[in-house]
Order: sequence, then C-alpha cells, then structure tokens
Amino acid sequence: MRIRIINPNTTVSMTETIAAAARAVAAQGTEIVAVTSLSGAVSIESHYDEALSIVGLVDEIREGEAEETDAYIIACFGDPGLLAAREVATGPVLGIAEAAMHAASFIATGFSIVTTLDRTRIIAEHLVRNYGMEHHCRGVRATELPVLELENPKSNARALILAECKKAIMEDKSGAIVLGCAGMADLARYLEGKLGVPVIDGVAAAVKFAEALVGIGLKTSKHGDLAYPLHKSYKGKLESYAPPSRPAMTNGKSISR
Repeated sequence: MRIRIINPNTTVSMTETIAAAARAVAAQGTEIVAVTSLSGAVSIESHYDEALSIVGLVDEIREGEAEETDAYIIACFGDPGLLAAREVATGPVLGIAEAAMHAASFIATGFSIVTTLDRTRIIAEHLVRNYGMEHHCRGVRATELPVLELENPKSNARALILAECKKAIMEDKSGAIVLGCAGMADLARYLEGKLGVPVIDGVAAAVKFAEALVGIGLKTSKHGDLAYPLHKSYKGKLESYAPPSRPAMTNGKSISR
C-alpha cells in the first residue's frame, strides 16, 4: 500500500517531521511517500495561504496518480483543497483535521483543539462546524505561535502548547486534545505523558484511517460532486490545469456513452 502525504507548504523540514510521525504508526507493508509542495507559502496561516496552496497540492495529486498511489493525506490542519483533491484523486484523500476530530470523537465525549495563531483558531472553528463536530469540540485554543516557530528551539513552543492543553482540560472539561497543526506531529506522545489524556495528531490518525479504507477496498466516489472535474478550457496562468476529457464513470469504472 502506498500513501502519499502532501505538505502543502514549502518548508521541507516540516515535511520531515510529518513523515517521521507517519512512519512511526504505519503498518508493515505501507509505503509512506512524503512530499513538499513546490509552490505556495512557507507556512499556511490564512485563507489566502490556503487558496494559493491548492495549485501545488493538485500538482502532487497528479504526480501520485501517475505513480498508482493508493491514498493521500493533506498534512495541514486547515485541510486546504480537500474536496478539490478528492475530485482529482482515485483513492481516498484525508485531511488531518477531519481525521483527528473523528478520532477524538471515538475516544472522548468532548475534545479541545490547540492550534497556533488566533486567526487559524477561527479557521479551525469553521472546520468544526463543517464537519458536524460542534457537539464534540468544547473549544479551539490558540497559542499565538507562528507555525515556523514550532521548529525554533528558542521559541519555547513545547511549554506554551503544554500550558494551553492544561487550560483546555481544566476550563473546557475536555477528555482529549487535538493538535491543530501538522508541525506539532512530533509532540503528541510528549504531551500525552504530561497531561494524562489522549492527544491526537492528525497525521498519525489519517495514516491509520487511510490504511483501513484502502484495506477494505474503498476509493473516492466518482458519482456526483466528487466526479472528476468537467473537461473545459482554462486561461491565463492556469491554462495547463484544464481538466482532461474522461469517459463517464459508474462504480469507479469507465463506461462508453
């Protein structure tokens, strides 16, 4: 089984952190292919960053399709371009925010998300509503740490995140913590040991969900709105992204018209 994990920002060191977290939980026989977007921002911390990351994300999905990838993971807690990626991909595509929230809902009646900047807290709140998690999520908390400061030893990131997690447990009465950034993937076990409650890293959760979906033979539905994009002309800088002409699909198989 081959899972392609896409870091939609352009920071290679963060991809390495993500890849290590993924490989630590992957089953024997699962190949983790971790890639860094070749276009976009060094970190994704706004709606603008997310929107412009989607072109690089699509490039990596295309590359994965050429390599017969079984499943994909978008390693950014905003889940940028998730539905667009599902339109383009044959296999399952998981966002780490959606995976983490579902995992938390299986093991606790309430969870809190601890993320980076306050503006990304608001984006995470949008996802909570979009994913129908309002009854499970008891709070989204910001540490006001820029994403790239997670890799700076002088930023005191661990202590700041730990302190916010403790507040979430005490004030939100949450039974689990969801880490709201792929750059926090290496902190889950450390925090769990300090807090005494489950701490969910979306990268690890998405890997195991992807393995399960592929293992039972599921692919992305190509009926309805997740069908491959309609063939049409694109102009300007996006001309090369025009969707190709494809045969009609039913049950994942092409049919003649």
